[in-house]
Order: sequence, then structure tokens, then C-alpha cells
Amino acid sequence: MNFQLPHRTVQKDRFAALFLVVAFVLAGWKIAGRPPAENFATVKQPTAASTNARHAAPETPVTASQPPPKLSADRRFRVDAGFVSSTPGEAVHAASVVELRDGGLRAVWFSGSREGAADVAIKSAVMDAKSLRWSAESTLFERKRLQRGLWRYVKKIGNPVIARAPDGSLMLWMVNVSLGGWAGSSITWARSGDEGASWSDPARLVTSPFLNISTLVKGAPVFYRNGEIGLPVYHEFVSKFAEILRISPEGKILDKTRIPGSQASLQPVLLVADPEHAQIYMRSGRATALMTSATDDAGKTWSVTHAASWPNPDSALAGVVTATGQQWLALNPDSKNREILALLHTHAGGSFDGVKPWVVESSATPQTRLSISDYERVLDEELKAGGASGAQARAYIASARRQLCGAETCSQEFSYPYLLQSRDGYLHLVYTWHRSRIKHVRLDPLLVLQVPQTVPVAPVSINHAPAN
Repeated sequence: MNFQLPHRTVQKDRFAALFLVVAFVLAGWKIAGRPPAENFATVKQPTAASTNARHAAPETPVTASQPPPKLSADRRFRVDAGFVSSTPGEAVHAASVVELRDGGLRAVWFSGSREGAADVAIKSAVMDAKSLRWSAESTLFERKRLQRGLWRYVKKIGNPVIARAPDGSLMLWMVNVSLGGWAGSSITWARSGDEGASWSDPARLVTSPFLNISTLVKGAPVFYRNGEIGLPVYHEFVSKFAEILRISPEGKILDKTRIPGSQASLQPVLLVADPEHAQIYMRSGRATALMTSATDDAGKTWSVTHAASWPNPDSALAGVVTATGQQWLALNPDSKNREILALLHTHAGGSFDGVKPWVVESSATPQTRLSISDYERVLDEELKAGGASGAQARAYIASARRQLCGAETCSQEFSYPYLLQSRDGYLHLVYTWHRSRIKHVRLDPLLVLQVPQTVPVAPVSINHAPAN
């Protein structure tokens, strides 16, 4: 995959920043002599039934002309919602999810006293395929384990992304920082051959030849027909912009492509329409509008980034392409806050402009901050409906207040979504609920298409993790 990096102007505010700027410019390198990437595989997320043989070819693609996948015979619950995380009082964020071989799910997220704190760890829980109940959470990685595996100091960690690789194993990418803030991030990865029960030692994903800083991950990977992985990443140091890393099945960087004109854009989401065509959608770091770009040559070149019609409150989004080629986005469809979380739908390769949103969750007063007492009451009601005890509810509320409340008022937040379609045809959405819990919604995509939603989903069943 050939690529060119556009020229950019860097403001040299301080002498201390000059050294990092030079390092950052040097990061725009190309690994010479690599053959161009093959076309995108039309299977975006390998299923749990994928072979364990390394370098195995992707499954036969399902095209839009074929009938939709058969949904589960158990239709007692058209929409299910429940909490994934189960440790009261923690600050939680940035969940992602993968389907397991038995039809269950494994979710991962970061959790600690606050974002960026030294006690933040990568947590995980597993959903039982039959009962839809989530297990108590466990710890996959924390700073000390990363430090031992990487042989370097780790200051903080965040943003885990889990996915099934073409060889059938699970891969986990996560952000870690050794010096400074998130702009000094690099990516660490690990592999599991037993569905996430155990993981390899962590390894660095070397995205630049000098310092290896300012590369972060949030969006789901896509795959090429030859088994290589396309991982959407973004940079935050000096200038925000999006890139796609091409990674070998062994986890090595082969190449990278910068999305042209993506300055101030971050956390890219890739939607593959067919082997040649894909779209990319990005969070706007300037809190203006959803940003987008497209390719018609399997990612060798991309159009110049431009604004879509949807606003973006400087907030992450998620996307998925179903087995029938339908495209979905989950986002906060407001320019000012993250108090509404909605789904958008379009056909393969289509535009989301003008699409009517299907609201997943919303504040009752999305343009008005609640008083602290009203905010506590709203959270208390839903937490207890989800099975939390009084003491647990108080701990969750204290965490939410610490992060989302000022001296007198609070903002509600439903943010950082991640989307997956399981083999039974259901869509699974995980997201941050008031910065204090990870929430999971399972829904029938046919229901979304047949019943336009203009008010928040009222779950028929709330399943919750066992109390710790």
C-alpha cells in the first residue's frame, strides 16, 4: 500500500516542544519494499467459527443479495439492556466487545479511580449466551504487568480494543503512556488462544522509528483478504489526525496511511462496503461536526476529509457493517453534549446524512443540567432497577458525581459506544453510562428498521452482573 503524507505546519511554541516535533515528523515513515495491500475482506469481523490455522483465508463473504441471518428463536426480549461492569465506585470508560465461540460475548474496558490514574486497569466480563447474564469482572492487564512485559515504565493505560483475528485467536490492543499525557501514547497488544482466559505477554506496536509516541486506538479493526489487519488509529500530539495501520498476522506494522485533511479529527471508524470501497468516520476534535472520508481502491488512497451533516460534541462514535451489508453508526447526535446516544442506519456504502436517529438512551432534559439531587435520584432509580443494592448504588453515584458534576449541577453522559453483530443476527452495543458503569444493549436490527425510535429505549429485561 503506497501512501503519501501531506505537508503540515507546526507551531514551535516552546523549545522543549521542538525536540518532540522533530520526532513526530520522523514518525511519518514508510516501510520500504512492502507489496501493496490486498482488497478488503467483505467479512469485517472474523467469527468465532474461524479456523485456528494461521494465515487461513477469510470465510466466504455474505453479500447484500442473500437473505439476512436467522435471528435467535428466543424472541421473548426484543430489546435487552443490562450493566456489564460490576465494581461500584470505579471510573469506567472505552468498552469494546467480541463474540466468543459459544455465542457469548467478552467485553473489555478500562477502570480505576479516575481516567489516567495509576490504578487504572483493563477489566473484562463475559456474557452467557443463554441467560444473557454478565459475569463478575476480572482484571486482564494493569500497569505493573505491562511494565514487566514491556521492560519500560508505564504511567497510565486506557482504550482497549478487542477483536478476533483471521487465525481465530483474540487480539487486544490498548493505549499506554510512559511520559506526559495522552499525546505521548503508544499502543501495546497481546494475543489469546483460549477465548480471553489467558493472554500472551504484552508487546509494543512500533508505529514510528523514533520515540514511538502519540498513537492511540479506539475503533474496531478491518481485515484484508490475505489475512492482514487494518487498524484505525489517531494522533494527538501537536496536530490531531487519523491513520490506518496495516499489520501482519504476527502483529508487526507493515505500512500506514494517513487520512488526508483529517487535522483535528480522531478516533476513526471504518465501514467496509465491498472489497474496494470503504468509508471512514471520525470524531471532531473541534467539537463541530462528524468528519468523513472514503476510498474506492481498497484503502490505497482516501478522499480529503470533510464534514458530514451530523454534529459531533467532540465525542467518540462506533460503527458496524452487518452480514447483509447494512451500515450502522452509534453516536451522540448533538453539538453540545453527550446526553443522547443514538443509532443511524443506511445501506451498503450509503450516506448517513438525513437519516432519522433511533435513540438508545437520553437524558430527559438533554439541554439542561440537572441539580445534584435530581441527578442522584435518576441514577438511583435505574441502578436499583438493575439489581444494585443501596450501598452499591451510592458508590456508583459517587463515582458519577466525581466526574460529571460541578458545584450545583450535573451533566448526564452516554458515550464511547462500540458496536458488534453476533452470529444470531443481533446487534450488541456497549457504552459508558454516566462514567460509572459499562452498559450493554442487545437489539434486533429488524426492529430498529421497522419501528422508528424517537424516545429512549425502555428495556423489557434488565440483566445484571452478580454483586461483588
